[in-house]
Amino acid sequence: MFAFSPFTVWFNLTGQPAMMLPLGVSPEGLPVAVQLVGRFGDEATLFRLAAQLEAAAPWWARRPEVADRL
Repeated sequence: MFAFSPFTVWFNLTGQPAMMLPLGVSPEGLPVAVQLVGRFGDEATLFRLAAQLEAAAPWWARRPEVADRL
């Protein structure tokens, strides 16, 4: 697990709020995620931040070409 996801596992184990957002795109057109971490018990701040980022740069319609081939 650590080889594929070395950073997210610690937040999953400790229960600290964290989320990954697809805020970038690689040169190959694949999504690049950014991990955001909140204070313990403060998931609401992460949800508000995600809403603001989604409004500023929507990602729901971004799909890599490989997804269309599936």
